[in-house]
Amino acid sequence: MIDTTLDYTRKTVAIIGGSAGIGNATAQAFRTCGANVHVTGTKPSEGDYSKEDGSDFEGLTYHQLDAADDEAIKAFRKNFNKMDVLICSQGMVMYKRAEFEPENFAKVIQVNLNSIMTCAGQFYDLLKDAKGSMIIVSSTAAFHATVGNPAYNASKTGAMGLTGTLGKAWAPDGIRVNGIAPGLIATKMTKVTTEHPKRRETTIRNIPVGRIGDPEDMAGLALFLCSPLAGYIVGQTIIADGGLLL
Repeated sequence: MIDTTLDYTRKTVAIIGGSAGIGNATAQAFRTCGANVHVTGTKPSEGDYSKEDGSDFEGLTYHQLDAADDEAIKAFRKNFNKMDVLICSQGMVMYKRAEFEPENFAKVIQVNLNSIMTCAGQFYDLLKDAKGSMIIVSSTAAFHATVGNPAYNASKTGAMGLTGTLGKAWAPDGIRVNGIAPGLIATKMTKVTTEHPKRRETTIRNIPVGRIGDPEDMAGLALFLCSPLAGYIVGQTIIADGGLLL
């Protein structure tokens, strides 16, 4: 019989970039389902974040981590001897065409793409032992041009490709790798649009479901993808955008 429960009791979950926004909402969703959840952020402690920025650390274990630093990721890995779910939700964007500068382009690629592969390599053995799941959060930017943000676009397109490649490579080891491509979600990173009345109105007009997404919308999808309900889904990046790309 199919297991229809979303029970993560005694499961260990790590969410890279889980200090706010989509990552934090996903962390709280897994915690609510019984998991032991670890989240990372760039600030020294959870006290340096605010709920206004979409941060809630109740019941979570916080770790400071700069995802741009491969050695820091390797050090973070040493905290664990068990891992059932790894979610890579780290990300950054630079506006005002700053990503056209080579050093900025490289920085965004390092955080949004290269660090995902570093995390994958570091946690592979534990995920294999647990027959676990990995989720890579990319973006609908992987499916269309983002004229002012070449690095963001390239990194999210690369993340989608990496999801398929790792999914195929690791499925024989019992690891399911899948991805989530959020559309416009109300987070600190997207305030340039969601809190700009004209841009917000124009965007909502083009979303078939009639609203901007919430981080919790992505959290629910992550719970599903890591559950037995999605046991035959491998290497897929699921678009969750309220129908915007249609």
